[in-house]
Amino acid sequence: MSLTAERLNKVSPSQTIAISTKAREMKAAGRDIISLSAGEPDFPTPRNIKDAAIRAIEEGQTLYTDVSGTPALRKAVAAKFGRDNRLDYKPEEIIVSTGGKQVIFNAMVATLDKGDEVIIPAPCWVSYPDIVALADGTPVTIPAGPNQGFKITAEQLEAAITPRTKWLMLNNPCNPTGAAYTAEELKALTDVLLRHPHVWVFTDDIYEKLVYGDFKFATVVEVEPRLRDRTLTMNGCSKAYAMTGWRIGFAGAPVALTKAMDKLQSQSTSNTSSISQAAAVEALNGPQDDVETMRQAFERRRDLVVSMLNEAPGIHCNTPEGAFYVFPSVQGCLGKTTKAGKRLETDEDFVLALLEEEGVATVHGSAFLFPGYMRISYAAAEEQLREACARIQRFCQGLN
Repeated sequence: MSLTAERLNKVSPSQTIAISTKAREMKAAGRDIISLSAGEPDFPTPRNIKDAAIRAIEEGQTLYTDVSGTPALRKAVAAKFGRDNRLDYKPEEIIVSTGGKQVIFNAMVATLDKGDEVIIPAPCWVSYPDIVALADGTPVTIPAGPNQGFKITAEQLEAAITPRTKWLMLNNPCNPTGAAYTAEELKALTDVLLRHPHVWVFTDDIYEKLVYGDFKFATVVEVEPRLRDRTLTMNGCSKAYAMTGWRIGFAGAPVALTKAMDKLQSQSTSNTSSISQAAAVEALNGPQDDVETMRQAFERRRDLVVSMLNEAPGIHCNTPEGAFYVFPSVQGCLGKTTKAGKRLETDEDFVLALLEEEGVATVHGSAFLFPGYMRISYAAAEEQLREACARIQRFCQGLN
């Protein structure tokens, strides 16, 4: 009898975490490593948010809360949805979880039966298909390449829907590409969904506040209110407020789904940290100046990285609309040999050789179900990004 359950064989360890771990080990061993593999801001959590957490500790807010979150936080989340997205969610339609990943896990485990299909545009975040598989669902990926801005079309969505389709999982802006759907592009997709009333929508808006230039963020129910009764709108504090370690994700959804997720969460983690929840209330209700400061910094970094990567032989990099990632093609470098004699046959060969020979940690595109590319997080200081891109240029120049 095997120790581990068969369901565990359906998933793989997170490859983004694996690369970050390898980079940390190399750095601990004395190597000069610049890690651009992790998806978290390099900024500290804003002072007012930290102060709110300290007050909560001093006031004794250290006990269990409601599984779905404190009334104050659910009220703040509902207000955020109304203020930022013109969505009318009641506090009883809100659930707070231990990071956005738990929201996804709760929703999939609570709703999927064996064989139910979940449509996932690719490139996609590494955890989506594995969470679906762990919940006995079947991930159905739709490839969307750079020729279509890494975004699926209405025609592709229509063709992918079957009688077993339960969810469309949409990440907007997207990890790993930074691509973001305009309101018009979302409307084309929602028109398709209106014709298929058995399909629910999971929209992961965690990078909502990190969009650049003239781009205007929109979310599914804002664009098409008739989908409200079968949409889960997810967001959180990790990215916009530099709170990755605080573990606060939240969602608005119809009451029946929220209750199902609450039931599951009550038998897993119960509530998330009471202190983190108090901090999140301040993040959502308090001043937003730091968010804009970080957004502007990310935009400058994006422009720097895109410019420098496009000067590297064999690399082509689109300019993303949002998040803090670029997803350049490395296909022009494959089939070549590095200065150290390593033959680059795959994108994974490329990122491993880049890490070993130049000390720059990135993540291969295959981890995001899109081979031939790599993901670079530009959530790092400008001087680090400049040096990392110079090393990438040198690495590519040395290929033959």
